[in-house]
Amino acid sequence: MATLTENANWGTELWDQYDNLSIHTLKGIDFLERYGHFVRDRATIESEYAYKLRRLVKNYQPKKKDEEDYQFTSCRAFKALMTEINDMAGQHEVVAEDLQANVIRELTALVKDLREERKKQLQEGQRLSQSLQTQIESLQRAKKAYDKAFKEAEKAIDGFQKADADFNLSRAEVEKHRANMAHKTQTCDQAKNEYAVQLQQTNQLQRQHFRSGLPEVFRQLQDLDEKRIKNIKNFIKGSVELERNVFPIINKCLDGVLKAADIINEKEDTLLVIEKYKSGFQPPEDFPFEDLSKGGSDSGSANNLNNIQLGSKIKDGGYTVKGTITGKAMKKRAGIFNIFGSRGKLTEVCMAIKNAAIADGKEDLSELPPNQRRKKLMQKIEELKTKVTQETAARDGLMKMKGVYEGNPALGDPRTIESQLNECSHRLEKLQQDLVRYQGYLDEVVKGIQSGNLTNSVTGSPRLLNGSSRIHRNSGGSAAEENSLSSPESGLGTSHTSLHHADSDQDQYDGNHADPESEYYEADVLPAIGICRALYAFEAASEGSIPMAQDEELHLIEVDQGDGWTRVRRINGEFEEGFVPTTYIETSLFNT
Repeated sequence: MATLTENANWGTELWDQYDNLSIHTLKGIDFLERYGHFVRDRATIESEYAYKLRRLVKNYQPKKKDEEDYQFTSCRAFKALMTEINDMAGQHEVVAEDLQANVIRELTALVKDLREERKKQLQEGQRLSQSLQTQIESLQRAKKAYDKAFKEAEKAIDGFQKADADFNLSRAEVEKHRANMAHKTQTCDQAKNEYAVQLQQTNQLQRQHFRSGLPEVFRQLQDLDEKRIKNIKNFIKGSVELERNVFPIINKCLDGVLKAADIINEKEDTLLVIEKYKSGFQPPEDFPFEDLSKGGSDSGSANNLNNIQLGSKIKDGGYTVKGTITGKAMKKRAGIFNIFGSRGKLTEVCMAIKNAAIADGKEDLSELPPNQRRKKLMQKIEELKTKVTQETAARDGLMKMKGVYEGNPALGDPRTIESQLNECSHRLEKLQQDLVRYQGYLDEVVKGIQSGNLTNSVTGSPRLLNGSSRIHRNSGGSAAEENSLSSPESGLGTSHTSLHHADSDQDQYDGNHADPESEYYEADVLPAIGICRALYAFEAASEGSIPMAQDEELHLIEVDQGDGWTRVRRINGEFEEGFVPTTYIETSLFNT
């Protein structure tokens, strides 16, 4: 294959390839248009991909009934992941829009311009070729006329010579042949001159056609084709740049996915499961041996057995003794959290905890296990407090408006506020009554836990920090509210740093072992029984618990009593005592 220099052009190298160049340029423009269709379809795919990603995220958003499960770190990580995927979908939309605006639009306009320019140049080439063809045809006619005149002139000369040599012909006939010869000779000379002129014009036009006219047309077609090729190159590079521009944001989205994965903590989820499903009941005691040979039977044992049988709720998979789950019910669970299926059921325990009060029609939630009942009652109390605050603010606003109207009747009639004020007062009174009632329920639960029947302590005493439990002597529901915050799980203990309240000067305490004149009763500080080290960092999220840093050492005050919490005291700094998760520490007891 011959190597062409940069100065090589179609006009000189391809002077006789008009038809092939016409076909080549047509194919080139068709290829450019096909590439444009490819980019258009690519943009469509990007747009559809972005739409499907958004649809995917929308389909897997947590349903309202599953929101409670999204307190777990794995679920929260999955929710954060979906947010990042949604952002990535937006970047694919940006790519589709930029391809449409910066590539497809320009490419479509370029195809149109190239087609028009090619058509113009081909028409110019056809005009030049037609002119040359016309001139060649004129030359052929002139040559044909010259050939005919030359033959007739030769024939006339031959006839005159024969007539002049024939003595039998008269002088008039010889002169007639002479005149014919002269005429034919003159006609031949004229045809010869016309042929010479046409030949000169044809050669001149042909040189101009192949040396300047047609090469210029081919040069324009060459520029057109090179422009097409160059723009394909630019379009490809431009498409790459458009994608590179969104890579940093996509990388940030991927980093966000990694951060979401980092928040997953199996230990924290384990503690959340304990807090969510813990009933507060103790396992049943052993069955006593019944010696029938001594006469009679152990009625207490029989009663115990009967109580267990009555306390069981086994029907198509339900509860066994004191709220635990049967194996049959466990088999019916569709998944761990049931957050990936649109028609799945909540687990049996979740359904029982959330709907037991509604199904049985009991507003005190007495059908729930103690711990779950306490949590639900506390949530209800917080909701009522929020509503009381809102209604109080609304009532105060109406009273201020009424006062303004009374002071300036021109602004409005105070009587129009009376009905609204009465309705607000009635709602507020009802809410306060509900608040007192639910605080009484909560007080009942807390007293039940502290009574010794439903305690978390092996010895049967409630897990309270010495000197940390404040109990109103005769204060009704408010005592329940304060005692309900006395455990690491919002249950059974209060940290040293969480004891001071603004209304402490009005509190009264149980004085069974204290001086009646004393405002507080505080027991002695318990001695340390060992040392523990924090395996993980822990942020205290409930009353009674204290935070700790990873690898921090603390005094061990009381070992885990079966509820998953261990009582510790800070070694350095100010006095601070409370509960931490047992799974977050390693302990070492002192030798006694």
